[in-house]
This record gives sequence, C-alpha cells and structure tokens, in this order.
Amino acid sequence: MSYCVALRLNSGLVFMADTRTNAGVDNVSRYTKIHTWSVLGELQIYLLSAGNLATSQAVISHLQEGDKAPDGPKLGLMQVTSMFQAARLLGETLREVIGEMRDGGQEASKQFDATLILGGQVKGGKMSLYLIYPEGNFIEVSDDQPFFQIGETKYGKPILVRAFDECLSFNEAVKLLVVSFDSTIKANVSVGMPLDLCIYERDSLTPGHSQRLAEDNEYFQELSRLWGAKLKDAFGDLPDFQLSRPHRN
Repeated sequence: MSYCVALRLNSGLVFMADTRTNAGVDNVSRYTKIHTWSVLGELQIYLLSAGNLATSQAVISHLQEGDKAPDGPKLGLMQVTSMFQAARLLGETLREVIGEMRDGGQEASKQFDATLILGGQVKGGKMSLYLIYPEGNFIEVSDDQPFFQIGETKYGKPILVRAFDECLSFNEAVKLLVVSFDSTIKANVSVGMPLDLCIYERDSLTPGHSQRLAEDNEYFQELSRLWGAKLKDAFGDLPDFQLSRPHRN
C-alpha cells in the first residue's frame, strides 16, 4: 500500500509520499511515487500515485509517450494549457489503462485500481491540486478541503485535520507531514521509509526543493521521539474519567 499527501498553502504546495510497495510480507520493494514534469517558466506539475503499481506506471508511460511526440495522437502533460486540462487528461488515461488491464468483471477489475493526486501550475493559470479517482473523475482542492491524501489515509489524518492551516510556512508544513507519516508508519507496516518530499512555490513555475528522508534521517527520528513523548505527557495531563458508583438500597 502507499501513503501520499499534498497540501495547498498560501505560499505554495507541499507533497510527501512513502516509497514502499508490497506484494506479500516477504516481497517489499521501493519505488518513487512522486513524478514531476517541468518546463521552466511555463509549467510545473507533480503526480502522486497510490494503488496498483503496474497501473500507475502504465499511466506515466502513456503520458511520457505523448510528451515525446507532441505532434502525435496522444497528448502529454507538457502540452497542457491548464491544470484542469491536465486533470482531464490524467482521468482519461487512468480510465483507459484500467480498462486495458481488466480481464474480468467489475469485481475483478478492482485489483487494477489506482488513485492519483495531481498538483502544480501552468503559466497564466492558478496553482491547484486535483484528486483523481480510478473511474477517471476528479475533484479540485477547495477552501473546505485544502489537502488531499491517498492510500493508507486514516492513521495520519487526525493531525492534519487538527493542525493544518493554509498560513503555515513550508518548514511548518513539512513538520506536520512528518508527524502524519510517523503516525502512519507506526500503525501500518505497508507504509515505510524513505519518504520523498517536494515543495513548489506559488507562481514560480520552477522546480522547488526536493529531498528524500531516509530511515536514519536525524530530523525524522528526533521529531518521532518528541511527538511520542509529548503525546504521553498530554495524555497524562487530561482529566481521568470518573466511574459512577452504584447506589445501594
């Protein structure tokens, strides 16, 4: 399984994804789940994927074919003129790939499902995020939903819901994501280090900071230790539940 998150801040976008893929407990591999497309001054696009790895890789290959042949029948992400057009292209490509891989009925096709997060900006348009479902439909980020998660989302969501604010700095946003991923990794063995991090600054139309946080990353280890300790302290400070005593006649 996977865990991927994209945050929309006032200052830009922040992406983080784990790199673990599983095909049983004795077959664990690492693959990057963040892919980027960049044309300096024209567009900067990020794609995060969760679900069937073969499906995700096939989608990316289709898009790369379109990029290599801009005059060909297939459109690539390098040719889009808006993020909405990019979302439509990805939705259509994902639906097409799943249809090609399907070898049974609707139930059998579920094993080929993948979910995508698209983010970035195209010149002349706004910075945005899209969540793209296996059926090819998608939704755009909003003030009510300023971040997206895909994969194993439930363990890392509570801290995002409680602490996320679009006014966060990039440094604060990374801290929030590290806590979210630490909680997920501790609760689910199918999500694991290292973690890939990408940051995009609003209206820059250039690649931003990117980094891989390995298992021995000092910041991750320290934050994990401190977060665990402070949670125990906070729990100890909470008032105890008072059991009511039964009335005796």
